[in-house]
Amino acid sequence: MKHNLKVYAMPGHLIRRLQQISVHAFGVHAKVAGFDLTSVQFAALDAIHANPGIDQAGVASLIAYDRPTIGGVIERLESKGLISRRVSPTDRRAREINLTPLGESVFSEFLPVVESMQTGILAGLDADERQTFMKLAGKVIEASENPG
Repeated sequence: MKHNLKVYAMPGHLIRRLQQISVHAFGVHAKVAGFDLTSVQFAALDAIHANPGIDQAGVASLIAYDRPTIGGVIERLESKGLISRRVSPTDRRAREINLTPLGESVFSEFLPVVESMQTGILAGLDADERQTFMKLAGKVIEASENPG
């Protein structure tokens, strides 16, 4: 089969493939380690862990996830007993989100697994190349978030 397709020279295609590789690796490592979490759920836990009492919109903003879809992520985390929501004492319309003791435990136990899988996601790159990749990817993200 020929691999001289035009899409292989297009960043969008390569980024999509990297996303597929990342999601697959995350799922495999999570399952092997005995955790029932997606990468988005983990990112939400990380945001909540770092910002106790954050609201749903804040979680969506921190992890660059769309606000309508984050509701399902938050509901699944709550149904797993990993987070709790309560009405904010300062804004009755907002709900504060916090990790439960189980959520704290799962986050702490799963974090090393997630950290250890990062090198495998960029298999084929040495340490300097991984550092360069991270710098360049961050630069692209920053430029898209701050055009001009």
